[in-house]
Amino acid sequence: MQVLVLSDIHSNLVALQAVLADAGTFDTIWSLGDVVGYGPQPNECIELLLSYSHLAVAGNHDWGSLGKLDLRDFNVDARQANLWTREQLSARSWGYIEALPETLDEGDYTLVHGSPRYPLIEYLVYPSLVRQSLPFFSTSICFVGHSHIPSIFACTDSEVRVLTPEIGVPIKLGNERYIINPGGVGQPRDGDARASYLLLDTAERTITFRRVPYDILITQTLMQEAGLPPRSIARLEFGW
Repeated sequence: MQVLVLSDIHSNLVALQAVLADAGTFDTIWSLGDVVGYGPQPNECIELLLSYSHLAVAGNHDWGSLGKLDLRDFNVDARQANLWTREQLSARSWGYIEALPETLDEGDYTLVHGSPRYPLIEYLVYPSLVRQSLPFFSTSICFVGHSHIPSIFACTDSEVRVLTPEIGVPIKLGNERYIINPGGVGQPRDGDARASYLLLDTAERTITFRRVPYDILITQTLMQEAGLPPRSIARLEFGW
């Protein structure tokens, strides 16, 4: 099975459309949360996801936009965007987000937004945190989002190795356990403004990281028209 694994769309329809076009043929989508937040087109992103076979879990911005998380725990820009998103959501979009689970197991794969330990709020960017997360999922491979940074952690009983994703090069997964982040579609934070995602081949047990440019100015213009925070608009150009 060919799976498009993506995360942190953040209401950036143009970026999502670019990812879908670049990915080519796939069987299903696994979405790792934060479909909404920050960006200007929450309903459109949800509707586009709904037009595909897909599995999805909730992210902190998804629940924040519904008031299921305390927005006082968000930074000022995120809080403003979530309040704006709350006013934009259609009844269908609201129902979709509200029904999203915190975690999903699909065969030998776990899907979660933050971490298996704290599904909505923990950033897995350090090996020490990855090590602490291992007891909280039982599958071999856990896909996470939240940090917006493409990453691979290969885990054994004795160590956690940080592997560097090579763009466009299939990576064969071994017998270790893995925590893997596809990066962010709608708001990358690794210094590369291109939308980030990965393709999983479950038969070959390979992952391939991909980057695709999109027309950032379209998203920025829509954000400006919506009165969304200037810093959130500017950061799209720089991938931070």
